[in-house]
Amino acid sequence: MNVVLWIVQGLLAIAFLMAGGMKLMQPKEKMAEKMGWVEDFSQGQIRTIGMLEVLGALGLILPGITGILPILTPLAAVGLGLTMIGAARTHAQRGENQMIGMNVMLLVLAAVVAYGRFAAVPL
Repeated sequence: MNVVLWIVQGLLAIAFLMAGGMKLMQPKEKMAEKMGWVEDFSQGQIRTIGMLEVLGALGLILPGITGILPILTPLAAVGLGLTMIGAARTHAQRGENQMIGMNVMLLVLAAVVAYGRFAAVPL
């Protein structure tokens, strides 16, 4: 189970590092070409979402590797899950139903990590 959790944590970290990094580095106008939801948010809000995603990704991996504050790993998973709930809500409000599936998948994976690291196989 520990190996499975590490694999899921790694996959989630990669996904959120990429998504968050893009939100941190690209201007809103460039992102709007591919992601309509950015029209509903300011550049600062988008950057904040990106920073939260990057910090969450780091929180999935670094505490387990370093052994420093391992409680941060399941908390990071919970935070990323909450982020996905907000993302799904935004997509639903905009009628972007095709995007909700990805949000739900990431939410489920984050929930697996949160449960796994809180209860089943703590770090």
